[in-house]
Amino acid sequence: MSNQHVEKKVLHTEVVVALLLIFVTVIAFSEVRNHGFVDYDDGLYVYENQLVQQGLTWNSVVGAFARLHLGFWFPLTWLSFMFDYEVYGLSPGGYHVTNVLLHVANTLLLFFILRRMTGAVWRSAFAAALFALHPLRVESVAWVTERKDMLSTFFWMLTLVSYFRYVMAPKTGKYLLVILCFASALMAKPMVVTLPFVLLLLDYWPLERFAFRKERRLETDEVRLQAFERPTVLRLFLEKVPLILLSIAFSMVTLVGQRRDGSLVSLESFPIGTRLANALVSYVSYVRKMIWPHDLAVYYPHPGYSIPTWQVVGAALFLGGMSVFVARAGRRHPYLVVGWLWYLGTLVPVIGLAQSGFQAMADRFTYIPLVGLFIAIAWGANALVARWKVHRVVPGALAGLWLLALMVCTFSQVRHWKESATLFQHTLSVTANNYYIHRNMGLVLTDQGRLDEAISHFRAAVRIKPDFAEVHSNIGVVLVRQGRTEEAIRHYRKALEIKPDFVEVKYNMGTALVRQGRLEEATAYFSSALQTKPDFAEAHYGLGLVQARKGKPEQAMAHYSNALKIKPDFEQARYELNRLLGKAPKPQL
Repeated sequence: MSNQHVEKKVLHTEVVVALLLIFVTVIAFSEVRNHGFVDYDDGLYVYENQLVQQGLTWNSVVGAFARLHLGFWFPLTWLSFMFDYEVYGLSPGGYHVTNVLLHVANTLLLFFILRRMTGAVWRSAFAAALFALHPLRVESVAWVTERKDMLSTFFWMLTLVSYFRYVMAPKTGKYLLVILCFASALMAKPMVVTLPFVLLLLDYWPLERFAFRKERRLETDEVRLQAFERPTVLRLFLEKVPLILLSIAFSMVTLVGQRRDGSLVSLESFPIGTRLANALVSYVSYVRKMIWPHDLAVYYPHPGYSIPTWQVVGAALFLGGMSVFVARAGRRHPYLVVGWLWYLGTLVPVIGLAQSGFQAMADRFTYIPLVGLFIAIAWGANALVARWKVHRVVPGALAGLWLLALMVCTFSQVRHWKESATLFQHTLSVTANNYYIHRNMGLVLTDQGRLDEAISHFRAAVRIKPDFAEVHSNIGVVLVRQGRTEEAIRHYRKALEIKPDFVEVKYNMGTALVRQGRLEEATAYFSSALQTKPDFAEAHYGLGLVQARKGKPEQAMAHYSNALKIKPDFEQARYELNRLLGKAPKPQL
């Protein structure tokens, strides 16, 4: 059989595999095109975000690059949302379709790079299919906010492609392309800071660039590719230094932004021992959910000090035992070392040692890390089949059944993301003591006017977490709407006991006191809010209400004007200002 015929056959197989990967991935996530936004950060990123809703203009592009948003610097993610806004407006289906297309692209790129680096078509296809269809992918794909995952992984995969091209023919221009792709990945989501470490793993296997490795043999199913020079370990490390410096720079920017935003949890709240314990258990929990993807949720509350000792010890023993096994088996099966270290290493930025938010773990955090385990599974299964001399039909059928089961589970999991209430209700049904989602469910019900149901969820949240200041404020807001102002004031006071600088609660307290005619007390709360946050438009609005009640329209109009200077789209302030202007006496001639 001629080499040309073999190449055509291999190319035909690759095309068929690529088309199948596209088909099954689109089917698995097809329902998202009918989904809406969810009240879980989608507003912050899209439908309430004024920067995004400028579309792709010079000012918005500069704004995306010029400053931190929500404590992060990921300008390419903002640009992608702006592009979607230009195309779809605020129609959520379009944003979901973009996420699916990016997930498909990531799947194809993973297949392509594994195929090129290892020469194995079907193992590469199986690893890519696991990546495409696993239910743990749903959060990243079906949640518009997680465009960050889709886009950063897209550039991650392009970095791997560029790196392979550089390795096969080292040239400065090709290395610069590696740097550009990596920088783009970082500008979509800084979690990808571990990519230089992964490139070193790939140098070990399948590229086999380490000088102490045996003679390199990179094979396809039919064709052996030409070997190339193998540098020393030190040279391989030095080769990654520009990429490592980029990782350090983006890590520092992220840490500074998170501190400024207040997202980083203090060591007083979660001491280092608690963080390590949760990290160990989370590592094992992700593996368990990979094997048995059951009870997936949008939010897993952090257990804090309540993690049982046996779980921590068991997790440490599992991780230690698995690491020893991989180290021993890795001499003959280097893909096990690469897959396991890929998984452990790429989770480090989000494993909770630098805790951002109060979640214990998150499905979306596995989007890149599980690729390592999928590679180990695909190549490990192939080795077992060869050792046991099983007919190829049997493992092929088992792999197909597993992928079909994952596809069905993913299709089912996607439906939970249809809208906010469905998502939160499902999460409450599969998790315990989830105070944060009780709060979110209460907010959704409040928006729907279902106030009694909302209060029941808010009260459930404060039973679980009595020091949840935001929920005490939420209860107060609902009670005011029900005409129970005195009860609302008690909850506002409780919120301020927990969080004395909570300016929104000071505003709510002030408005409640205005309702009761207690204008001097209301003035004190509005003024206190402005002392804490001088650009707080709502506090100026509240002082305007007080002055209007006192019969001082000039002072009221001054406060309303200040509110509008800070927040030009503040319609309530504009209405009150126009109302007073309409009643103002005509000037004397």
